Amino acid sequence: MLRVATYITQWLKDYAQSAGSKGFVVGVSGGVDSATVSVLCARTGLDVLVITMPIHQEASQLKRATNHINWLHEHFQNVRSLSVDLTDVFDSLVSAFNADTSDSLTSLSLANTRSRLRMLTLYYHAQIFGLLVAGTGNKVEDFGVGFYTKYGDGGVDLSPIADLMKSEVYSLARYLGINSEIIEAEPTDGLWHDNRTDEQQLGASYEQMEWAMKMSEKGFKADDFEGEQKKWMEIYESHHRRNRHKMIPIPVCKIPDTIKNPHNI
Repeated sequence: MLRVATYITQWLKDYAQSAGSKGFVVGVSGGVDSATVSVLCARTGLDVLVITMPIHQEASQLKRATNHINWLHEHFQNVRSLSVDLTDVFDSLVSAFNADTSDSLTSLSLANTRSRLRMLTLYYHAQIFGLLVAGTGNKVEDFGVGFYTKYGDGGVDLSPIADLMKSEVYSLARYLGINSEIIEAEPTDGLWHDNRTDEQQLGASYEQMEWAMKMSEKGFKADDFEGEQKKWMEIYESHHRRNRHKMIPIPVCKIPDTIKNPHNI
């Protein structure tokens, strides 16, 4: 993983310098993706601001994030940190929306609202300090199952690990020396009141979705398999189809010149 780490670090540095940016801001959640991205950004030597943004957060998640930030401070002099508690802001929105939190669609919308509040927070600080918002999505999330919030954690300036599968992120995290408590923790987006895991939301493990994504890229469909593999492919295809709108450019209605300027043709 040395070459991968070196390549991403240089890519980050080159991009920031070409964009006239002083460095990066990273939202740190206590998960392996954000921890890995924060270390890669720190390795550039540019300014790095890491922010925790708890919203009714489980104590263990916040503890992992805090421990990781302390580790960053010990190893990198170019890292600063902030904690912005968004719980009251979120609760005010729930009240203003008169949200029925017992409704499943409302609960999903509020989970995405948490992510969008964090995006707003990152961009607020990015603009103040002249930084770029570094995304923390991996390949299977960003381009496979679309497991992220549109204009939430999907709203970023650049994506340093979006060409790495989750398993590759874990390998990179181990190489970078990231705390074992983060690597061993069950993945969760931390957006739900019941702290459900990623696997519970996806209906399959990252390992299974990685396999399905690779099979899909080779042209295979669910009907090409049987048993558990067929089930994994069906889950993958369902997520990919439903979330494809996140992965493609915003559709633009292109109006023919014959309609816009009929007299100038």
